[in-house]
Amino acid sequence: MLMSVLRGLAAISLAVLPLTIPAPAHAAETLPLAEAVTRLPVDTESRDGYSRDAFRHWNTGDDPSDGCNTRAEVLLAEAVEPPVVGPGCRLTGGSWWSYYDQVWVTSASGLDIDHMVPLAESWDSGASAWTAQRREAYANDQGAATSLVAVTARSNRSKADQDPAQWLPPAAGVHCRYVAEWVATKLRWSLAADEAEVTALDEVAAGCPYQTVTYEPAP
Repeated sequence: MLMSVLRGLAAISLAVLPLTIPAPAHAAETLPLAEAVTRLPVDTESRDGYSRDAFRHWNTGDDPSDGCNTRAEVLLAEAVEPPVVGPGCRLTGGSWWSYYDQVWVTSASGLDIDHMVPLAESWDSGASAWTAQRREAYANDQGAATSLVAVTARSNRSKADQDPAQWLPPAAGVHCRYVAEWVATKLRWSLAADEAEVTALDEVAAGCPYQTVTYEPAP
């Protein structure tokens, strides 16, 4: 009788166990830039049906209780000298380093939050097939430090929705970093690249033998 009870308890434990163990997170991976480029699926791109409104941003951010939206949270995370946070998450003071053009910025209003892979480019590369919820997650992604970057409004607007075949940061010394972050973002979100883009990425990677790419697949 006792053995039957024990076996029954063991069976119940085994049945319940999968419900109490969280699913394993996707592991981050680090690899050389040149190899990372080869991981990108190559496909043609299409902007048919694109609208910026398809990507809801900025939302309430990672911490809805802080009163700051995603834009403000990124500014706070990337500040070299933290700003003062006032009512309504108004930011005053602080300083930021815009790495695209190597410029110090001392006013939050002088900064844009750049989507490393622009919304239109992500649409072209696969996001057109996503749900509205996934596009919102992409547009507000703070799960990877490289997905959103605070830079001067001038450099962000110069970049617009162009990929590395069309635009690279004006500061040539950061091209290795920029391309690595571009590739990491595309790999994180399983976005494709067209042939001209891959060619440009390969050309930059050839001059960056020590540059690595670290990415973790988006949930």
